[in-house]
Amino acid sequence: MPVLVTGTAGFIGNFVALNLLSRGEAVVGIDNLSPYYDVTLKERRLDRLRALPGFTDLRVDLADREATAGAFAAHRPDRVVHLAAQAGVRYSLDHPHAYVDSNISGFLNVLEGCRAVGSRHLVYASTSSVYGINRDLPFSEHHPVDHPISLYAATKRANELMAHCYSHLFDIPATGLRFFTVYGPWGRPDMALFKFARAILAGEPIDVFNEGRMQRDFTYVDDIVDGIVRCLDAIPVPAADDAALTPAASPAAPFRLFNIGNNQPIELMRYIELLEQALGRKADLNLLPMQPGDVAATCADTRELGNAVGYRPSTPVEVGVGRFVEWYLDFYGHGRAA
Repeated sequence: MPVLVTGTAGFIGNFVALNLLSRGEAVVGIDNLSPYYDVTLKERRLDRLRALPGFTDLRVDLADREATAGAFAAHRPDRVVHLAAQAGVRYSLDHPHAYVDSNISGFLNVLEGCRAVGSRHLVYASTSSVYGINRDLPFSEHHPVDHPISLYAATKRANELMAHCYSHLFDIPATGLRFFTVYGPWGRPDMALFKFARAILAGEPIDVFNEGRMQRDFTYVDDIVDGIVRCLDAIPVPAADDAALTPAASPAAPFRLFNIGNNQPIELMRYIELLEQALGRKADLNLLPMQPGDVAATCADTRELGNAVGYRPSTPVEVGVGRFVEWYLDFYGHGRAA
């Protein structure tokens, strides 16, 4: 029985599908090729999967209830990795309906699909943005997440609550992962590293919010994928009846919720310095105030995930930024500056 991966034309979903195919899994990939960013990049990602045996490529909009139900009924996935979503904090300020359609309605349709075919495990993407105005670092799964500051974060928190309900009511094992600033080759063009590289090579200024006084728990994509696959292989069970109700282990359901990050936050200005070094060019900085919906710092407490599945991120940011630049220069045909 196959693994269904949603968002296979997307950044993380593409890498997850490659990992599963490389170990001999059959993978059914779902993507609607949303024009949120360059569809050509998405097609090139899909080309990496289409060339491999065991991959089935489906064009489905998860907000389409009948089409999603039909995909589940036709392929009856044993496990599901749900990574398709409308991403981005800033885009949610002006396009709120896209987030409800994709992240709420689409997620409900995935839950219903898992229920209908009896999938053994659902692993799905949440986000560090759910921590909202919380200022206690590092962010822990045991911190309250009742005050999100973007609609994007609110939809992802809703996903966590919806998953717990379905896990409890219908015995669907579910693992949610709160991602912390994933980067690397084949990334999204709306991500900072991508935008910064493009602007520096074009001789244009880069927008640096909060005047550069930002920290992010930048996590390399290979480390993220390792954590996702480890979680997929470790199907949760309800905690003991006398266990405390915690995000990481619910006594009411086969449900878990983990941070997945690097646990080593980096100053944004250091991140820019590493990019400058890799490109061989200096950046022209356009220092701006904080963006609405953004936070000054993120840092993941990953002890729960490490204890549960042995997750240990191992890629230094210096290595990860260098790998991204090598890919970017090759993919877009740039020559390295002298």
